[in-house]
Amino acid sequence: MSQPLTVECPTCGAPVEWKSDNKYRPFCSDRCKLIDLGAWAAEEHAIPGDTLEDDIFSADLPPREH
Repeated sequence: MSQPLTVECPTCGAPVEWKSDNKYRPFCSDRCKLIDLGAWAAEEHAIPGDTLEDDIFSADLPPREH
């Protein structure tokens, strides 16, 4: 049988086996998964893109502070 693919946990860098029964993949644990989710919620992570959509739909809102 072949060895499962091993990747690094995006949060802590620990090795993680990429297999279907690993419910946290690509993370090594629930803790690392929640740390990453918190970073997205706190806007520490972002997907690059055009701010035009924000301008169109948020014109009547005060600007966000980052």
